[in-house]
Amino acid sequence: MRRIVNGPEMKTLDRYTIDRMGVPSCVLMERAALAVVDEMERHFADTKQKERILCVCGGGNNGGDGVAIARILHLHGYTAEIYMMGNPDHRTEETRRQLEIAGNYQVPLVNNLELREYTTIVDAIFGVGLDRAIEGRYRDVLSAMNQASAWKVAVDLPSGVSSSTGEELGIAFHADLTVTFAFGKTGLCLYPGKMFAGRVVTADVGIYENPELLPEKGVLEKKDLRKIPKRIANGNKGTFGKVLIVAGSKGMCGAAYLCAEGAFAAGAGMVKILTDEENRIPLQTLLPEAMFADDSSGEDTWSDAARWCDVIVIGPGLGQSEKSTQKTESFLSFAQRMGKPVILDADGLNLLSKNPTWKKYFHGSQVICTPHLGEMSRLSEEFISKKPESSRSLSEKQVSRLSIPEIQKDLIGTAEKFAMQNGVVCVLKDASTVITGPEDDFCWINQSGNPGMATAGSGDVLSGILAGVLCTFLSEHDGRVKLTEMAALGVFLHGLAGDRAAQDKGTYGMKAGDIAKAAAKVLRERENMLEYI
Repeated sequence: MRRIVNGPEMKTLDRYTIDRMGVPSCVLMERAALAVVDEMERHFADTKQKERILCVCGGGNNGGDGVAIARILHLHGYTAEIYMMGNPDHRTEETRRQLEIAGNYQVPLVNNLELREYTTIVDAIFGVGLDRAIEGRYRDVLSAMNQASAWKVAVDLPSGVSSSTGEELGIAFHADLTVTFAFGKTGLCLYPGKMFAGRVVTADVGIYENPELLPEKGVLEKKDLRKIPKRIANGNKGTFGKVLIVAGSKGMCGAAYLCAEGAFAAGAGMVKILTDEENRIPLQTLLPEAMFADDSSGEDTWSDAARWCDVIVIGPGLGQSEKSTQKTESFLSFAQRMGKPVILDADGLNLLSKNPTWKKYFHGSQVICTPHLGEMSRLSEEFISKKPESSRSLSEKQVSRLSIPEIQKDLIGTAEKFAMQNGVVCVLKDASTVITGPEDDFCWINQSGNPGMATAGSGDVLSGILAGVLCTFLSEHDGRVKLTEMAALGVFLHGLAGDRAAQDKGTYGMKAGDIAKAAAKVLRERENMLEYI
């Protein structure tokens, strides 16, 4: 797991390193500048973009980094120049010092911005502290920088990207490369900030974990798949978990099939699909390994199915009929009484938005809700007007429902608030999915996956993979991996499977079924990795 931070957290870590650990700020600035230059020189080895370089610098410490970068490049023999922005009286002490040093080494300082003359432009205008829209001269300069044909490098964070949300603050620099310092930044993991950053490199500059500032956000790495327990040698199909999928309305069996495929691919030992009788033949033809249960048999049969399973998935292709409404409430009630984990997805969430009193079944339960942005907008009617129980980031709005653009501006705040107020794990699905739960303040931001996963049925495969991952923890779960982290592992695996599917089929041609099949390949690679641990 890699920790990520926002602007205020980074400033706290920076201050701790300077004040408590005794590392001078000028040393940190020099290391940051050297890290950027190293990465630029790796790129310059095979390009002509090294011919003329301009560092556009603001008056804050980010600008000081930029001045130091220009000076190091100059001393390495490149034609590197500095363009300063802002009021000279408002420059930080560190930036003033860097300008004095650059002057001593005769690094050129230009007054006229002729961007077409440069082959590389370095953005060092604003750092992680920016919290307002960019206007006036700064906006004009950033617009001109974006239009230039030069290769573009951002220092720590592209100017105009919110370090906390990834939002574009009026205008943002469009970088080809971003070298960020010490920790990944939240705004570089969320869109559109991730899109503006280009390729991101996180450089070690001498700032490390602060024991007084606990991690709040992180991203998973491939090595984290080791947390998924090995399959025990003397197990059987029951040992590895039984998944009940309440899905698929009349004539709509595709979502149920894809969900079941995902559950098997992620390690579930047994899968039973409870759906309309009309779906029996196609489902048993497509997936004979799955068991079938007729949903018209009544609540006694439903109750037996709930007792049989270890994990319940409710919603894929379920529809919103009266029978679907009855089934959804019944299985939420069964799960609460029997202590079974539930993954509530798709039409299960749409029905929840119409029946908010069902949230009473969440209390004391293990529920994972997996809304996409439209579903979260519908669900937000219930929680938006309530006052949050902590100082989390979503601001109060006197409206009946959050719009999709409002949710996208604050994915983390929206997911955290929904999870806290409802006592569930929230998997808020977007290009960078956010996973957070009610038991602590930790939030996962998924970085696996690709645009090819925006295809029909991908979410159904995810709900199945989540169920399969939960099953893998049944035999060996020791409490160290919480439900939120299990959900994050499932989302991460789903994204890795999408990346693997894209290698085989391309982002245009891949389908949801390809993702399910690829998940098994990813876990096979994990097994190979574990053999060498």
